[in-house]
Amino acid sequence: MSETRSDGELLRSAADGDRRAFEELYRRYAPWLTARLRGRCADAGVVDDVVQETFLAIWRGTARYREDGDVAGWLWRIGARRLVDALRGDGARGRLRQALARLRHRDEASAEERVLAGVEHGDLAGALVRLSPELRAVLQATVIDGLTTREAAVLLGIPPGTVKTRAMRARKQLREALA
Repeated sequence: MSETRSDGELLRSAADGDRRAFEELYRRYAPWLTARLRGRCADAGVVDDVVQETFLAIWRGTARYREDGDVAGWLWRIGARRLVDALRGDGARGRLRQALARLRHRDEASAEERVLAGVEHGDLAGALVRLSPELRAVLQATVIDGLTTREAAVLLGIPPGTVKTRAMRARKQLREALA
């Protein structure tokens, strides 16, 4: 009977070129990362490319785990940054199209999505839709994903001060819209 290796052990072995360790890491986390990224991007092709790029960065050694957090969070940061880069390459119009597609093409809404869609709380959905994509992205990163200001800044590719300013503006606009 083989013993299950920890994520840290798998990462260290994969960094040393152990293909089996890398494959095990991929089997553990690729489905989870794919599901999380699909919550941010309606284009399954883009998401699949981003997942592949994330794991290629690990295999090639361009992404190094520093053992200062959990592996899932580390993978999420890599994948989320790559998704932002992919969407940024599509331009502002493409990002808006992705955000609108996310709002329209859902099979079953999660509890968070139902709240954001205003099912349970009045016209929250309308207020959120009226926010600029930049303000919505900051709210998603800090409120829904629970990222710190610094983590949200890395994810979104903007300075931490901009995250704080956009969060403040988004809260103000939501308060005004819901008052």
